[in-house]
Amino acid sequence: MSNSVPHIVQYQGSKRNLASKILQYMPQHFERLVEPFAGMAAITIATALQKRAGCYIINDLNAPLVSVIESAVNNPTELISQYSTVWSEQFCYELGSIDHYYKVRDDFNHGAKTPANMLYLLARCVKGSVRYDSFGNFNQSPDKRRNGTSPKTLKPNVYAISYYLKGHSSFYSKDYREILDMAQPGDIVYMDPPYQGVSSTRDPRYLSGIVFDDFVKALDSLNKRGVDFLVSYDGICGEKQYGKELPTDLELEKVMLRAGLSSQSLLLGKKEITYEALYISRGLQQNPKPFLPIQQTLFDTVAL
Repeated sequence: MSNSVPHIVQYQGSKRNLASKILQYMPQHFERLVEPFAGMAAITIATALQKRAGCYIINDLNAPLVSVIESAVNNPTELISQYSTVWSEQFCYELGSIDHYYKVRDDFNHGAKTPANMLYLLARCVKGSVRYDSFGNFNQSPDKRRNGTSPKTLKPNVYAISYYLKGHSSFYSKDYREILDMAQPGDIVYMDPPYQGVSSTRDPRYLSGIVFDDFVKALDSLNKRGVDFLVSYDGICGEKQYGKELPTDLELEKVMLRAGLSSQSLLLGKKEITYEALYISRGLQQNPKPFLPIQQTLFDTVAL
């Protein structure tokens, strides 16, 4: 299913390629999907394509990022038109396309945080990676090998996303705990918090990570309120383990999902496979185990 899930733009850390595996642990039908760390909302989009939930809460602390998704859902024609204008300007900019990127980035950092500008920066920056400096300014460099996703390629994906989510989605840019307070029994909460390996309050290149103990308390509160959830958290690449495991007293089942070859390892001349952990709350553990294609390895599903 991963190849058929429409996406607006490449985004580092997106769970688009794991969506089919993650959705196997969700019920076929439920009231509402809540994503407190939505990013580009790959899991929400995948869930909507299968019409599993009645409505969706999409949240991310990065407000300009949320504005891109909200515009794609509610005003797709306007977003495509405005993005086309920004994207096309790079080919006639007198100083060249690289300098055009820096101009758009400067405009964005000085207040022009429009969905079209944010989308262009995402489409053109290195690895689709959102990075900010200590002053909160977007500081990722442009990918000099490409011009970013063309409007022609973008258009059908944006319209597809709008078709499935318009009228069924609410958008926020709040602290994840405020969003979790909104969750109710009957909802499914999917969480993909800032990756522990690269996100921390000491690293200004990324949005701040979350405090581990606070996150554990929030998960415990969901358990006590009877709200089911899934969490993508730690992982393994080669012989290295990333991130701190969630405590066993939360009574979560942990499965490892094969995410494919590590792009970082390939750059170093290695072929190391990445596995990402998925934690499953008690209520979802009672569902029948998902059917797993034969090509998946035993390690894909073994509980640790």
